[in-house]
Amino acid sequence: MKLFTKKRVAIAAGVIVVGAAAAAWLAPKGPPKVPPSKYRTAVVDMGAINQTVTATGTINPVALVNVGSQVSGTVVELNADFNDRVTKGQVLLKLDPTIFNAQIRQAEASRASAVANLKLGEANYNRNQQLVAQNFVSSTTLDQSRREMDVARANVQLAQAQLDRARADLNNSVIRSPIDGVIIKRTIDLGQTVAASFNTPNLFQIARDLTKMQIDTSVSEADVGALKDGLPARFVVDAYPDREFHATMRQFRLAANVVQNVVTYNVVLDVDNQDEMLKPGMTAQVRLVVANRPNVLRIPTTALRFQLPEEEQEKLRKKEKESGVKQASLPPAPAPDDDLAFRSAAETARMFKVYRLDAMNQPQPVDIRVGLSNFRYTEVLSGGLKAGDKVVTRTLAEPKAD
Repeated sequence: MKLFTKKRVAIAAGVIVVGAAAAAWLAPKGPPKVPPSKYRTAVVDMGAINQTVTATGTINPVALVNVGSQVSGTVVELNADFNDRVTKGQVLLKLDPTIFNAQIRQAEASRASAVANLKLGEANYNRNQQLVAQNFVSSTTLDQSRREMDVARANVQLAQAQLDRARADLNNSVIRSPIDGVIIKRTIDLGQTVAASFNTPNLFQIARDLTKMQIDTSVSEADVGALKDGLPARFVVDAYPDREFHATMRQFRLAANVVQNVVTYNVVLDVDNQDEMLKPGMTAQVRLVVANRPNVLRIPTTALRFQLPEEEQEKLRKKEKESGVKQASLPPAPAPDDDLAFRSAAETARMFKVYRLDAMNQPQPVDIRVGLSNFRYTEVLSGGLKAGDKVVTRTLAEPKAD
């Protein structure tokens, strides 16, 4: 009886073991374990992108006038200095008038002598006319007296011109401001001699209005295609590193500047300087906003520069060959006689390959066509990406072994 009972217990135990094994085998298995990612990623999202053109320029007054002297002389009176505000016609300096007054007196004497000669010539001509009528002198004598009278009249005009020039030189010895503005430069001192024999010396530099400034910049030829008048711009200067100023593009100048085979173009921007914080000559770092997209699919620009290591690319190719399924994102292989040399720029220039992580944290190549781009984000026009996908930006460093 005991033996029979032991057999029954053994059979029951075996049934339980087999049932447990069958239950464990038939029970649904949990999700596979996802390995940790070896890459740093960023999420594809929707947002704004601004495309900018950067340039370096110099802040200058809109109107800058160099005041010089047409005559030479010694400065005897100086009425203006740096940063003085002057009005049109205001006397800035005076040259010593002694020589100019002497030249005027000399010219007046020459004119008086010419007038006396003219009177004598007219009297001789009138007298000879009467004598010719009475046949006392020949007509040749009359012609000679007429010539002398004409020469005397011309000498009067010449003397008058010399007198006018002497008076103009005296008037030019007083230097006046040609415009309303601010003196930003002075190159003359009291007692200094101004020499205007060969070229006009620059005595003062006057800015018309410092509340209206302009930035003269040089833009690379690669960026000029996106420029147009009226574009908004922002810039900073070293004097105020924590403040950003606003400007507007006013003019694109067609004359190219070529320096060591580098071609640039001058671009002028208008700046409102009501508080006069900006000074002439400051260096401005300018960003011109050439395009704006308010809500587009975008990825970090760093994702375009990421390249999968060669061994990882080889693994992807082997996996594709073994599965027999070609990755949808991979471009078709070119024909043997197609070297892409005659493809249009629109077909190749804006095509990039990025890597998206799948459910197992493995990178998968995706071809995309991009649009606007800046240093932070790039617009995705088409391709296999959607909002929420994770794209690889760089490889994480391997942990160091203990």
